[in-house]
Amino acid sequence: MPKPMTRMIFSADTLPPLTSEPPCEPWHILIVDDEPSVHDVTRLTLNRLELFGQPVKLHSAFSAAEARLMLESDTQYCLAFVDVVMETPHAGLELVEWIRNDRMNGAIRLILRTGQAGMAPESDVIRNYDINDYKSKTELTAQGLATCVFNAVRGYKDITTIGSQLAAFRQLIDTSAGLLKLDSLDLMASSALQGLLSILQLERSTLYLARRQHSLFAESIDTLLSCGNGAQQCVSSGLEGLPEAIRARIEQTFSDQSTVASAQDFVGYFATGQDAAVVLWVEYPADESHFRAGLIELYASQLVLIFENLMRQNQLASNQKELMYIVGDAIEARSLETGSHVKRVALICEFFAQQLALPREFIEAIKIAAPLHDIGKIAISEAILHKPGKFTSDEWAIMQTHAAIGGQILEQSKLPVACLGARLARWHHENWDGSGYPDGLVGDKIPMEARIMAMADVFDALGSQRSYKEPWHNEAILAYIVNQSGIKFDPDLVDILRLNIDELVLLRNQIPD
Repeated sequence: MPKPMTRMIFSADTLPPLTSEPPCEPWHILIVDDEPSVHDVTRLTLNRLELFGQPVKLHSAFSAAEARLMLESDTQYCLAFVDVVMETPHAGLELVEWIRNDRMNGAIRLILRTGQAGMAPESDVIRNYDINDYKSKTELTAQGLATCVFNAVRGYKDITTIGSQLAAFRQLIDTSAGLLKLDSLDLMASSALQGLLSILQLERSTLYLARRQHSLFAESIDTLLSCGNGAQQCVSSGLEGLPEAIRARIEQTFSDQSTVASAQDFVGYFATGQDAAVVLWVEYPADESHFRAGLIELYASQLVLIFENLMRQNQLASNQKELMYIVGDAIEARSLETGSHVKRVALICEFFAQQLALPREFIEAIKIAAPLHDIGKIAISEAILHKPGKFTSDEWAIMQTHAAIGGQILEQSKLPVACLGARLARWHHENWDGSGYPDGLVGDKIPMEARIMAMADVFDALGSQRSYKEPWHNEAILAYIVNQSGIKFDPDLVDILRLNIDELVLLRNQIPD
């Protein structure tokens, strides 16, 4: 689990100065009253008011009905002064109930004002209606009105801040849950950036996720995920492709092992183990409360953990695949055949599985297991394996045992790849018509992985040079396999090969002997 960041630094020299210059969005205040003079006095008092660096904008409604229309618009009102008596004696109270219960707006601050207190006694109104203050029109001086507005806007600001923070935390949880479902580094960069944009409510940003691992031999191995505005979405080795300034920031963060949030960006350091650490760099518009920086920190702690797990899984799969190739190469070398054969049949098996639209897990497993299809040959003597001429009947019987022996070797493991490999090794010499070995299986009784392996093995072997033969021409290979459809090979696989022969030849030629 990532260790907590040792320290978070907010760079003072790069944070924007706190000024009273108002941003574009003002505080919207609604005056609901049927007396024009009340609107005039309120505007005269509040028109130039500025609160928390934002100006006040006043809106007028001269009836409860007009106020409802305005409150149904997209304008976010922070405060409404509501007269009690307008088109009806209780129009203001009914408007309050509509705002709270029908519109479900609990954020707007509601201040009732009345010139006829007897029509709606204060004690009854405060007890029965969800309002924030109750004032007589005669008691509000200019200073009192300004103070009243200040307190109401501050309350609205606190409520909306809490609401947005709760929404952000919910989004953080949802986004983190979505990232947990990822199993591909290629998808992670874009998914991580989309999650970040959603959490921070940004239209665009750029994200770099750099991982540094120290190997057993003290070498530094860097992996970079990048995505976003101006950054190519990719997974790459090393940090050389980064813009120089960003690369310098990331290198400095690896060195300092600290996190810095500035007005331009957020650079977070996370240790993910004794041998590895991750640095996240994000384009980031800072805010005075640093709430976004805190959200990024929480998000990143989940992100780097998922990144680390994916990296470890990829390394394990890569090591596993490499070991399979090494073992396969050794088996082929003992048979005096080229080790490139096992790499080619792995790619060809993968191609056929993809064409059949088999599950991704199957496709990955057959690609890994294919190099071990002839592992049973380790039990066959070199005198037989290296014999240049034709086998005697006894020698052929011994040679055929390699399939069953290979299956027995691999079936000792319960791992999915090994189980698939066991079936593949045992039955890749079975024929569609039942004339194969070791068990004489027929048609669909032969596991799909073994049918695919049989096709890949023959296709590559016929096109490759051996000590006992020259490579066949592609036309001859195709003619032979088509002729063996329904006899040696699964007809569906023959159709795939016939329709994709050019692509399969290119695939085979990628790895020459």
